[in-house]
Amino acid sequence: MLFLEYDNLIDPLLKNLRVSVAGFAGLKPGQSVLDVCCGTGAQVMEYAKLGAVAAGIDLSPKMLEIAKRNLTENYRSTISFRLADAADLPIEDHSFDIASITFGLHDKTGSTRNEIISEMMRVIKPGGVLLLVDFSVPIPGNIWGIIARSIECLAGGSHYAGFKDYIRNGGLDKILETHDLREERRELFLNRLVTSVRVSPASS
Repeated sequence: MLFLEYDNLIDPLLKNLRVSVAGFAGLKPGQSVLDVCCGTGAQVMEYAKLGAVAAGIDLSPKMLEIAKRNLTENYRSTISFRLADAADLPIEDHSFDIASITFGLHDKTGSTRNEIISEMMRVIKPGGVLLLVDFSVPIPGNIWGIIARSIECLAGGSHYAGFKDYIRNGGLDKILETHDLREERRELFLNRLVTSVRVSPASS
């Protein structure tokens, strides 16, 4: 029932963050954006509102059902959703200007996180950028941090194991180091709970 919790509880809670992340992306109207692990498509919608041609992929058919149901007529020509594995994208090289992932890294194993980032790097155009948005490390001790830790603990299983591994290994900073990604800009949201980083491959 996690997909129902996202649609009815988590998405409304993160509404302002989604808007802020879309602005942080710095995209230009007409640019193409791929949102990996898109869930209910809330972030994809915010990109489209700024004039992007936006696509979302997710491995959960239930999440994508919600995303397609929430898609309004105004954006049917500029938004698409597809069932796909973020660690093995069925997408040609250099297809998108921007590839983003929001809260889709912390619940994975280290090897899967690395595979996802490698795939995102592969599908962006030369000079393109990645937008990585996830929990700050360390998690702040404020109310937002307490809520986040509680939700992750309640998720349990492999999700919680991935979260603990993500925190233990340094979060987004470790990912940047592992993949030789050059940070262009960083911003903190939700009272330092969330870190957004706009990065590009060092070879770009």
